[in-house]
Amino acid sequence: MANSSRIITIRCDKCKRKIFKYEKVGRGHILRCYKKRILENYTVHEGGIIKCSCGNIIGVDRERFIKMNVVHNV
Repeated sequence: MANSSRIITIRCDKCKRKIFKYEKVGRGHILRCYKKRILENYTVHEGGIIKCSCGNIIGVDRERFIKMNVVHNV
């Protein structure tokens, strides 16, 4: 099976604004966004905290990637 990637738009769960345009590789949830795969970035950085412009916390900066605040709707 080939390792295919696709470009996705990640939006804020609260206000639906664009957060990232991201190259997704593989299947599954996005638990971390690797910085080298972020094509467009619309976030606000406050120290190590990544936020949407509405104030919703998106994740935490961990050097090579952003650890996302993930809510799994099961």
